[in-house]
Amino acid sequence: MSPAHVLVPSPIGDLTVVAHEGAITHVLMDAAKYRPDAPDVLGDVGDPADEPFASAVSQLNAYFAGALTVFDLPLAPRGDDFHQRVWALLRTIPYGETRSYGQLALALGDRNLAQAVGTANGRNPVAVIVPCHRVVGSDGSLVGYAGGLDRKRFLLALEEPPADASGRLF
Repeated sequence: MSPAHVLVPSPIGDLTVVAHEGAITHVLMDAAKYRPDAPDVLGDVGDPADEPFASAVSQLNAYFAGALTVFDLPLAPRGDDFHQRVWALLRTIPYGETRSYGQLALALGDRNLAQAVGTANGRNPVAVIVPCHRVVGSDGSLVGYAGGLDRKRFLLALEEPPADASGRLF
């Protein structure tokens, strides 16, 4: 089965969802460094298709409508063993919560891995679904998001419980 992709309009811009052999390999933001028009980075993203992506489109739409907190989609992000471990850890961060790079490094067994965690986080190929936006600086500041800090701020605000949002300035 060859790869295929679909364009999903969203409040943070168009998302390109790429799948190969029935599993999502990429969710790309329209202004991201890694895009379908950069085949030297991604390889073949295949032809546009709608049918194999029905569940992904439905779940992304529900997420952006505030009606979905956990994605249930087959994923196959490409990366080395360390990246895979970091991306798996990202999927354990609950909706509406954040973790620091240092906390993730400690969860991996070595607090000195914080910078490597940041690098792996930045290379997450399945944005939004693998919630790299839920990782913040040790002081809670919004740092380092490949899609841009405005998008990160939007995603975190979307996930913020209503009671917590009342005191927010952004």
